[in-house]
Amino acid sequence: MADEVEPGFVRVRLDLSYDGKEFSGWAKQLRQETRTVQGEIEDALRTVTRSGVTFPLTVAGRTDAGVHARGQVAHVDLPAELWAEHREKLLRRLAGRLPHDVRVWKAEEAPSGFNARFSAIWRRYAYRVTDNPGGVDPLLRGHVLWHDWELDVDAMNEAAAGLVGEHDFAAYCKKREGATTIRTLQELSLVRGDDGIITATVRADAFCHNMVRSLIGALLFVGDGHRGPGWPAKVLAAGVRDSAVHVVRPHGLTLEEVGYPADELLAARNLEARNKRTLPGAGCC
Repeated sequence: MADEVEPGFVRVRLDLSYDGKEFSGWAKQLRQETRTVQGEIEDALRTVTRSGVTFPLTVAGRTDAGVHARGQVAHVDLPAELWAEHREKLLRRLAGRLPHDVRVWKAEEAPSGFNARFSAIWRRYAYRVTDNPGGVDPLLRGHVLWHDWELDVDAMNEAAAGLVGEHDFAAYCKKREGATTIRTLQELSLVRGDDGIITATVRADAFCHNMVRSLIGALLFVGDGHRGPGWPAKVLAAGVRDSAVHVVRPHGLTLEEVGYPADELLAARNLEARNKRTLPGAGCC
């Protein structure tokens, strides 16, 4: 098994949310003055459990600076005695210790084989944008992007359909050394609400760096008429970054939910997700 919990420890699943505005992303930084979600939660756990060590968190999806989360999932391995002592009052104590822009809603012993990152089978994001000529409601300004052109949602959905499926999303990702850009985009759809806000739902097995914000940037170019509905798929097929694809601002993006298989399938998914992917028919070298 690639991810055994050490003897004497308990794996705890944490369900949490945060407003990303004041955070430099999820991942803890070497510079101590930089606020991160991981750093805040690990510090709070260490304090409320009166532990002299930091127990590292593993997260389902590392969000960038300024990105929000409503349904983020993480896990932490705690000594069994420590967990038994604090489990009943852990949530209330964390609520009293954490800053107001991050909350932990659940802390439960995870089923066997669970890994917050590798056991996940999909992540669902929402990106919210408005083309209201008057701008964004001031009460929503931290979560909705204003686009200063009228948007055709039907054209955007037509373009989105050409991106769904398993592809190499190199054209929409910031490349990282040794990491694959092959992903299965399970859903990409947009709906305009009664309030005029357009919500894009983006669901995939996993995402590479800047993928969601790049996809939305391409769709906005279609929606405002600068490109035709077939253009995003052509960019995808080209396999290289296109200077016309803009990475939209992070504040419109929220991680809404992470999906996991049934408990008996967690361990198998954990192992499967660690394998580097290739497209069917692609050579290995």
